[in-house]
Amino acid sequence: MAGNSGGPWGGGGSSGGGGGNRGNNGGNNGGGGRKPDEPQIPEIDELVKKGQEQLRVLMGGRGGKGGGRGGRGGPGGGAPLFTKGTLGLAAVAAAVLWGFASIYTVKPEEQSVELFLGEYSDTGQPGLNFAPWPLVTYEVIPVRVEQTENIGAGSRGGEAGLMLTGDENIIDVDFQVVWNISDPAQFLFNLRDPRTTINAVSESAMREIIAQSELAPILNRDRGAITARLEELIQLTLDSYNSGVNIVRVNFDGADPPEPVKDAFREVQSAGQERDRLEKQADAYANRKLAGARGQAAQTLEEAEAYRAQVVNEAQGEASRFSAVLEEYQKAPEVTRKRLYLETMEQVLSGVDKIILDDTTGEGGQAVVPYLPLNELRKQQEGN
Repeated sequence: MAGNSGGPWGGGGSSGGGGGNRGNNGGNNGGGGRKPDEPQIPEIDELVKKGQEQLRVLMGGRGGKGGGRGGRGGPGGGAPLFTKGTLGLAAVAAAVLWGFASIYTVKPEEQSVELFLGEYSDTGQPGLNFAPWPLVTYEVIPVRVEQTENIGAGSRGGEAGLMLTGDENIIDVDFQVVWNISDPAQFLFNLRDPRTTINAVSESAMREIIAQSELAPILNRDRGAITARLEELIQLTLDSYNSGVNIVRVNFDGADPPEPVKDAFREVQSAGQERDRLEKQADAYANRKLAGARGQAAQTLEEAEAYRAQVVNEAQGEASRFSAVLEEYQKAPEVTRKRLYLETMEQVLSGVDKIILDDTTGEGGQAVVPYLPLNELRKQQEGN
């Protein structure tokens, strides 16, 4: 028993313990044993075998023959991890995830562009839309949202709005272009940089219009016409690009001379307005005087015409009266002569003071006949 307990190296007694230790040391040198205080490190082959066993279990198989090492409590000794129920749940979960990835919502102010393998397929309308992922992808675009492009002093710098007019003047123009998307597919595929394109087209259209106009109408009365023409020209140009952009409106904020000459330009404008005011005053004075002179001339002509008519009528009346008297005279000359005499004396003596002398007295001399001026007495009574 002592020899057996001493191990294969023999020996006994106290030396047996030493022999055992030597056997352990020998095992360490030749069989891979370690000292008691060192950690256990498995062999590479054992690690490979364990990995193969776990892989077979994950694939639905079992451990090695008789269970192998897995049969002694390893992972290969239990039931398969993926059963039919597990696979069914996994399929349902995958279907749910695929549905979430394929169904999307489009808001009322938006539209979507669906791409089948990267190419345009359809345009999605507001509401729920279905795009089977991963074959069909989509991109949602706000089509009713109004966007603004500022062009002029506030957009790219102080000289962005400087433009040359048709009469070779420089003007500083500031305006806004408000737009939205009319066709999301064209907007997405035909324009590389939509905002830059709209900005460039708007500025080019405004320069074309300003180059065909003079300075004074732009500053005063033609802003409405310029705005309407600008909106039309921008829309036509963008439509020729198939841009899918709709111009909502154009706001013509201002048109002023350049800043370095603004004061001088205002002085010129003030002088022009003063000239216009004085010209209007002179025209009003001239019109007033001319109207007065025309009225005076018309009055003089009317008076002359009235005098002419009066003289002609009087002459015609006298001629008619003389003709009538002549006709009566030819019928009875003596009577007519006496009547004319009496009428003439009546006219002559009616306006003078009269004294009547009577030569029919018996003494052969003339006597004064008293005369009672009844008309004079009547005037005195009326005066009192």
